[in-house]
Amino acid sequence: MFDTADPAFVADPYPCFAELRRRGEVHWHPGLGVAVAVSHAAASEVLRQRELGRIWVDARPAADFPAFNLLHRTSLLETEGAEHTRLRRSISAAFARGHVERLRPWVTGLADALVGDIVERGGGDLVEEIAAPLPVQVIAELLGVPESDRHLLRPWSNAIVKMYEPGLPGPRRAAAESAAAEFAEYMRALAGRRRSAPADDMVSDLVAAEELSADEVVGTAVLLLMAGHEASVNLLANGVLALLRHPAQWRRLVDEPGLVPTAVEELIRYDSPLQLFERTAVQDVVVAGHRVAAGSKIAALLGAAAHDPEVFESPDVLDVGRQPNPHLGFGAGIHYCLGAPLARVEAAAALSALARLAPRLEQAGEPVRRPEFVIRGLRELPVAV
Repeated sequence: MFDTADPAFVADPYPCFAELRRRGEVHWHPGLGVAVAVSHAAASEVLRQRELGRIWVDARPAADFPAFNLLHRTSLLETEGAEHTRLRRSISAAFARGHVERLRPWVTGLADALVGDIVERGGGDLVEEIAAPLPVQVIAELLGVPESDRHLLRPWSNAIVKMYEPGLPGPRRAAAESAAAEFAEYMRALAGRRRSAPADDMVSDLVAAEELSADEVVGTAVLLLMAGHEASVNLLANGVLALLRHPAQWRRLVDEPGLVPTAVEELIRYDSPLQLFERTAVQDVVVAGHRVAAGSKIAALLGAAAHDPEVFESPDVLDVGRQPNPHLGFGAGIHYCLGAPLARVEAAAALSALARLAPRLEQAGEPVRRPEFVIRGLRELPVAV
């Protein structure tokens, strides 16, 4: 069984996933303490079955993590049944007020500016200069966070999401709680200002939703930042690295800009920014022949599902024109990602800008990979233009 702390595995988990798929669709992982579904069919079952839910269990000891636990108890991602339906209805209504289309030209302009800067300098770190700032600026614009405060968001998000990794040491757990408390306090203040002076932003629409409590508004804002920011940063970094390692596909994208939408889907599939998504059995259930007892967890290994040859022809080949592409990168079922349309806009804007403004983009050194497994990404990606 794979070791999530092994740098060699984190660098390239896909051969290990292929071996697991050959041996079966579901396996018990003693290190993670959950069963893991490695085939596309089994992972899809995990994500779609109503007998499997997101049942939040407080980080322990609970007294040490009041803010972190509060943000998750009120999160759409961690609720089921009527509570989930109520939250999703209100949040979907806020999204439906045209925020994605409102932001589309702004995102395109921002992507062009960020890529233009790196082109003017002849290169740089694609993570630090494009992949990281683009999504955090987009989420900040969506939420209505003032320009002067946007530098706060990325450190908060980076600290909080570390809690999702297995075996996190005590100091980093404490840092995650501190970041959660600071972010919650900030969003409460912002929501308070929007109650008295609404603006054309997501926080104003969430505040106006009568079904949402003050804590749920805060929890939703934090979820939007962490899910939208972290996934998009790693989608762009992992995706551009994959393209640079497959220069024929990069050239194809440069020559055929109409392939950008399919390229976005392929990059999500090829090197998934989110590798694992857990569910808990609310009653006894069977997934691909594996019995999951009520109260037990099972996880969909999204990266393994995305390379299943039963679903994807030549799954280890990068193909920016791949169709169809039924990846599970945005989830499935009732927990399908509400922010998927915005994530696609961001990724398409960045790829289009790079293909237009930096057609001769190439690696300028070895990338530095983040050591985490669940959220897969890069710390640095040196590029030259």
